[in-house]
Amino acid sequence: MRLLLAEDNRELAEWLARLLRRENYTIDLVHDGEEAEAALRIGGHDLVILDLDLPGLDGWEILKRFRARDTATPVLILTANDAVSARVRGLDAGADDYLIKPFEPSELEARIRAQFRRTRPNRAMEVRFGPLVYDGTTRAFTLAEAPLALTPRESAVLEALILKNGKPVRKESLYDTVFGVDEEANPAAIEIHVHRLRKKLEGSGVAVVTMRGLGYLLGTER
Repeated sequence: MRLLLAEDNRELAEWLARLLRRENYTIDLVHDGEEAEAALRIGGHDLVILDLDLPGLDGWEILKRFRARDTATPVLILTANDAVSARVRGLDAGADDYLIKPFEPSELEARIRAQFRRTRPNRAMEVRFGPLVYDGTTRAFTLAEAPLALTPRESAVLEALILKNGKPVRKESLYDTVFGVDEEANPAAIEIHVHRLRKKLEGSGVAVVTMRGLGYLLGTER
């Protein structure tokens, strides 16, 4: 799942990005209003975390413009302003939730999960592919009923594959799923994560299959 994090406090932003990437989210990180507006116009985000006090375009203007184009993608506001009037204004402007700084990381993570439950009520809570099971609530995998230990990026690749129900996923799409726009990585890095996944799935009957010219899909081990 891809999140846009717009926060001008670079230390806080980097800390939040690391935290959320450990939870298997792909993070596009921006630090000012113009960058946020440009990223939102490109689109493709499942949720937006928006600081109201961005330099350049402030969060209020960004939210107004975004809601004129997109009424479905959830927006979670971060701000140090704890006035009730500010919270009311934010919610009336189209925000879906409001979190006051400072906050506990566990609360931010819980509010993100709550937004996904609200906006995707019909999404399968559990997806199976043979002995491989994906829990849509915890976003964790088990293999033959045992927890499958994955890095965040391995988990992001496997999540993208299992949710495609046996259809191929292009390498470029996997790259966009795994890496944020602010992260520098060689597109060939996807091949490394796929190779490591294959090792961890080896002997289970489940395999990551290469479809020449089409990408990768989950299939049966030969």
